[in-house]
Amino acid sequence: MVTPSFSSGLWGWSVAALLLCTSALAAPRVGTHDGYTRLVFPLPSTTTQRSVLRGQTLTVTLGRAVPSEQGNPDAPGVTRYAVAGRVLTVQLAPGCTRATSRMLEASGGQPRRLVVDVPIPCARTPASVPAATVRPASTTSGTAPRPRVVLDPGHGGNDPGMASPWVREADVNLAVALLVREELVRNGVDVVMTRTTDRHLDPNKRTDLDKRARLASSGTVSAFVSIHTNAAGSSAQGIEAFYFGAPLEGQGRSTAVFENGGGAAGEALTRALSTGAQSMLGDLLAQAKRSFSRQLAQAVHASLVRATGAQSRGVKTDAFYVIRNPTTPAILVELGFGSHPVEGPKLAQASYQRTLAHALAQAVLGFLHRRP
Repeated sequence: MVTPSFSSGLWGWSVAALLLCTSALAAPRVGTHDGYTRLVFPLPSTTTQRSVLRGQTLTVTLGRAVPSEQGNPDAPGVTRYAVAGRVLTVQLAPGCTRATSRMLEASGGQPRRLVVDVPIPCARTPASVPAATVRPASTTSGTAPRPRVVLDPGHGGNDPGMASPWVREADVNLAVALLVREELVRNGVDVVMTRTTDRHLDPNKRTDLDKRARLASSGTVSAFVSIHTNAAGSSAQGIEAFYFGAPLEGQGRSTAVFENGGGAAGEALTRALSTGAQSMLGDLLAQAKRSFSRQLAQAVHASLVRATGAQSRGVKTDAFYVIRNPTTPAILVELGFGSHPVEGPKLAQASYQRTLAHALAQAVLGFLHRRP
């Protein structure tokens, strides 16, 4: 049932890409759209730009110097970008000979930005990259540290979560999380588990959730994924993913109430978190985290639905205590309904758990630019 840099260096640069900086240029946001690739660089609040395209190199001269930065975006049409002093260069992929740049003034809480668009009839967009996805570029500034992911198998110990004639939630969550860990570690990702056995972190539910959530900000964490199994009436089925925010309008009773402890205590905690979710919209750091959390949730949800053929219940926001951390991309995923007469027995099968784990791990690796 419901219960929530990239080494943090890369995450830190990604956050900076959404902040109103006065002196630093960070790694760009990179988006693959229908017919073009877009790079968006945050700029100092006051600067100008002049660009020249020669062959496959776009050179942009800025009105003021910014710190050095370079990287290799995982996107069609572009192979590299580099910044040194006042000069920014974007290297186009073989066959690409067109690119444009323009300045966007600071607005809507975002800094002044340099937007570079590269038409891509010269390179086919990979099928694995959905249209309009946006993510931080990988970096080659020195030796990139290994990304670290926190996996949180929800419930455990004195809180088994949902239980049906077919499955017990705490068991399914842990089995899938352990399989995800294996695949991530095999592909160069450090993994921290909130639990590796059937145990709770604290007998008090709120304290238990708090200890899990704190692991998202302990050291350098690239992503936090809380894994759950849902329950409802016997007709409910499907996969859904959440990132932190107020419950969507028309969503009915907040799913997070159950995961935040249930009963009056869960109601009170969820109401308080929902209020906090509204206030975070005015915080730039929280906006950055929310943006990347949404991207991670979308990637994980799409991968799970594609791999299993399960019903899509969408990507939503809700006030989950365990994914409230304001600085780390954090999501909560519901693998399916253990209470459903078809989905419940499937969730108990080791082969289906492996399918879920592989799909989840692949989505996380893609988010981290570690796809094998």
